[in-house]
Amino acid sequence: MTDQGFEKLPGRSRRRFPGISSRAYEHPADRSALVALRKLSGFDTVFKTLSGLLPERSLRLLYLSDSVRVSEVQFPQLHAMLLDACMILDLEKVPQMYVQQDPKPNAMCVGLDEPIIVVTTALVELLDEEEMRAVVGHEVGHALSGHAVYRTILLFLTNLALKVAWIPLGTVTVTALVTALREWFRKSELSADRAGLLVGQDLQASMRGLMKLAGGHHLHEMNVDAFLEQAKEYEESGDLRDSVLKILNLLPRTHPFTTVRAAELKRWAESRDHQRLMDGHYPRRSEDGDTSVTDSFRQSATHYADTVRTSKDPLLKLVGDLAGGVGDVGGKLFDRFSGGAKGSGRAGTKDGAEDGAEGEAKGEAKDAGRDSARGTGGDTGKDGGTTPGGDTA
Repeated sequence: MTDQGFEKLPGRSRRRFPGISSRAYEHPADRSALVALRKLSGFDTVFKTLSGLLPERSLRLLYLSDSVRVSEVQFPQLHAMLLDACMILDLEKVPQMYVQQDPKPNAMCVGLDEPIIVVTTALVELLDEEEMRAVVGHEVGHALSGHAVYRTILLFLTNLALKVAWIPLGTVTVTALVTALREWFRKSELSADRAGLLVGQDLQASMRGLMKLAGGHHLHEMNVDAFLEQAKEYEESGDLRDSVLKILNLLPRTHPFTTVRAAELKRWAESRDHQRLMDGHYPRRSEDGDTSVTDSFRQSATHYADTVRTSKDPLLKLVGDLAGGVGDVGGKLFDRFSGGAKGSGRAGTKDGAEDGAEGEAKGEAKDAGRDSARGTGGDTGKDGGTTPGGDTA
């Protein structure tokens, strides 16, 4: 490491972030939820009292007995990556890391008192060194943000939901909690992807890693630009029916879809916030106690307002239109679902065109009469419309 805060690696240098707060890279929705939880008096104490019920001891014994613990003599390259990631993000206590035999590529960070990082053999075999470095940074980001606690609770509740499935009220209650935690956790994955980029500091490696998770190790058969084009098509195509199907497909998942993660990470990597962070301007952990819950929620609301305003997803566009006071909701719903234009049944005939023109003129006259009666009331709907404060997707 040089005096400028850079770490030397073969062929390039990477910046370190002394004292960095997880707020620097957290997704707005993830950040506002965590700040609110951390501000609750005794929140961490309450959750830690559940340690007797949660399977943390069982998890530790399981990995210790049936996995390979990463160290200087076992998977030494992974061990070096782990130390490197903790140094870059300035995480003082290095989490234990295990490699578990599993044909499915995966990684996770769990634990209440002390986080444990677990990567599968399939993931180790799938990724090259720089791609794996981003994954390790991703999991260290989870540890720094305190996500491991909530991930452990999610695992516990998911197992509990299966055990109480025969109790109608019990399964509804637990399922509601699991659904809420999954929604938060999907946002936390976007935060951890950013942490992985801060550690690896190689956007192409992060993109390749996500692409391999979606399509396997045949990298020579894939293209990052084409992969990102898939994300754009997914986000913009279809009608309201597709938007609803997207939500239904996403609900049972703990992670966002891979193409969406890649597109989100690329947008953040090209943002001014990321550039400022790389220039050394970022919030410190020493300032976390002064963090305003209100400001965090405001930032989250602003993010969602921007998302609704700029999104090309049919459902979010409709939400934006409704928030802007656009009328003829029924017509918009019909058009979005049918994909057609109003009045198309007679648009091809002369009589149809005349009827359409006559109807439009009558409608304008009626609207004018209403506006005249209301005075300036017509503008109130647009200016007074509220922006949704939650994640509509």
